[in-house]
Amino acid sequence: MVETAGGGPGDGAAEVLDRPLPDGVRRRVVQIVSDGFGGLTLGELPAQLRQYARFAPNRRAKFAGNAMAAALETDPLFRQRIGEKLREAQPELCGALDSGSPPPAADPLDVAAAAYVLRPAGWVKLVTAAGEEALRADAERADEESRAELERLRTELDRSREQTRTETERLRTELETARKEAEALHRKLRAALSDVKRGEAALRKAQAEMEAVRSEGQAQVSAAESETRRLKARLAETEAALEAGRKAAREGRSVEDMRVRLLLDTVLDAAQGLRRELALPPVSVRPAETVDAVEPGRMSPKDIAARALSEHDPAILDQLLALPQAHLVVDGYNVTKTGYPQMPLEKQRLRLLGQLSQLAAQTGAEVTCVFDGAELAAPVLLAPPRGVRVLFSKPGVTADELIRQLVRAEPPGRPVIVASTDREVADGVARVGARPVASAVLLKRLS
Repeated sequence: MVETAGGGPGDGAAEVLDRPLPDGVRRRVVQIVSDGFGGLTLGELPAQLRQYARFAPNRRAKFAGNAMAAALETDPLFRQRIGEKLREAQPELCGALDSGSPPPAADPLDVAAAAYVLRPAGWVKLVTAAGEEALRADAERADEESRAELERLRTELDRSREQTRTETERLRTELETARKEAEALHRKLRAALSDVKRGEAALRKAQAEMEAVRSEGQAQVSAAESETRRLKARLAETEAALEAGRKAAREGRSVEDMRVRLLLDTVLDAAQGLRRELALPPVSVRPAETVDAVEPGRMSPKDIAARALSEHDPAILDQLLALPQAHLVVDGYNVTKTGYPQMPLEKQRLRLLGQLSQLAAQTGAEVTCVFDGAELAAPVLLAPPRGVRVLFSKPGVTADELIRQLVRAEPPGRPVIVASTDREVADGVARVGARPVASAVLLKRLS
């Protein structure tokens, strides 16, 4: 149906399409607009299409198809500009449409899309005819596909029937084979039952023989027990004789003892002569002087009790670090958060490392300070202080595990002291031979 609205006869602009644009024609129209889109300036584009100006043609057709179709329908000036780009791209087709005789060999969808854009006289008929042609082509294609599918299903049905026939023959053959095998198994079963009966008879005979052997064995055990009792009696007699021999030997040792005493007197006389010859001075230290006690004018027993080296006495740390080749391993954040937790982590590290450097210089011990790498928000640019090794644990490894690795790496027998209040760390290093010391003790020593 063609309606006229304000145009003269033969004026295609006055024609109006009274049905939706066929899908095939719509896709071709969108493609024409997308192809001509890139040749327009930003000012020549409708406002709603300017956001797609930088899109590639394929993306433009995909994402702006509806907007371009709506602008083409409602904006005559935009449609005229797209028509000019179409005339430049396809002059022959556009010329044929202007003359009213589209090329017979042209695709009806292309002809209808060009007519929809250019709006020559009779463009509605071309669009309607293209839609009907597309529907007819789709119906023919669907009919052809249905015929092909039906033929394929018939072929598959025939093949299935043939396979069913073949499978039935095979199953019959297998059934016959199974029947024959069952008969053979029945025969073997009867033979096996006969063998079982013979085996049961042989078993009963073997049981009788075993009972006879058991009776004979019991008799032999009784004889062996009698022999054992006789041997025990002889052993008692032999032990009595041995004791008598030992007594006689002890009585004969008096002569040997006298010889040994004579030899000892000779050695003592020789030692005294050697002492006189070397003019050795008398012993200056007496056993009583080796006993630790309070002397007059020195500390009282209360002072000594107060100075007893308890687990919390920093003097214990000095004694441990005075051992040869001592190695002090410090759980860094455990110590700093025990002593000065209110400070930022960076200042905690700097304060502890400065104090440890002084301790290393005073004691000469090897000092290693371990910090937990998980506490770091960024890489640490730190110059280790003199005499202190600074280590940070790797990702996924805690400082506690790194401390245990350090202790396990030391050779057995080397004194290793670990400063940490963490009970798990203390128990772990103690099991592998290190000496745990509380963080508070190290802080007292450092202060």
